[in-house]
Amino acid sequence: GEVMAISLTEHNLRANLRVVGASMRMRLITISRYRGQLVLDTFIPIAFAAMPILLGKANGGDQAAEIFKANTGTANYIAFMLIGASVFSMVTNAFWHIANWLRWEMQTGTLEALYMAPTDRVFVAGGTALYSMARSIISSFSAYFIGSLVLGVNPLEGDLLLALVFLIVGLLPLYGITLLFGALVLKLKEAGSLINVMQWVVSFLMGIFYPVTIFPPLLRLIALLFPPTWMTNGVRSALLGVGFFFGEWYLDLAVLWAFLLVAPFVGYFVFHRVEKNIQRNEGVGQF
Repeated sequence: GEVMAISLTEHNLRANLRVVGASMRMRLITISRYRGQLVLDTFIPIAFAAMPILLGKANGGDQAAEIFKANTGTANYIAFMLIGASVFSMVTNAFWHIANWLRWEMQTGTLEALYMAPTDRVFVAGGTALYSMARSIISSFSAYFIGSLVLGVNPLEGDLLLALVFLIVGLLPLYGITLLFGALVLKLKEAGSLINVMQWVVSFLMGIFYPVTIFPPLLRLIALLFPPTWMTNGVRSALLGVGFFFGEWYLDLAVLWAFLLVAPFVGYFVFHRVEKNIQRNEGVGQF
């Protein structure tokens, strides 16, 4: 009996992993047919960061770097803002990809088929998340390196390996949070307007172009409850030496690990509860 139960568990695990792989592969094949979108993924963060960078050059001249260093701990405001824009691109992509996947399934009527499939929707979402993660990492790294070369800074400055660790560890709780957002999309049956509002709130909280240490205490506390804030500052500290929130890299990384252990489970719990509530009340067919 125990052998049969173990065998069945292994079979279910392999089947669910195949669902994750199939979901990821399908989306990678689809985006490969829209190469222009991949190019935009790279150049949008550069254009986004270029506006305040050029404004600083125009208004501050030679003093811009000195003023920036006094407020942030680094004179390299170009790399500071490029990092912020690149990480922000990864964060917004996470929300866009998960929310639009879910909304598309709702609008086309295929969400009902997923409910009848012998697997949990979270595994389909997991494949979408892996696709989103791969696409975002490639485009954001490309944006940072190309932007650095175009704007005249060294992209290889600092500890690149530590920066990559902060990115990867920070992305995992982020995709747990996207399940909370997915639950909101399920409930309100809307994605575009919610994401438009969300991305500006996120950009404000995570400090794309400024350090969150300048916030008033209450606002700073709210910002520090958002994992991408730690991810952004961790990458900046690893590459530019602006200073970790707790002074040492391993302490800040430990906070991200704590988010990693909590956020995915909270996100799944809320998403699952909202699903069940919708099924019991209005049903999944009213989209």
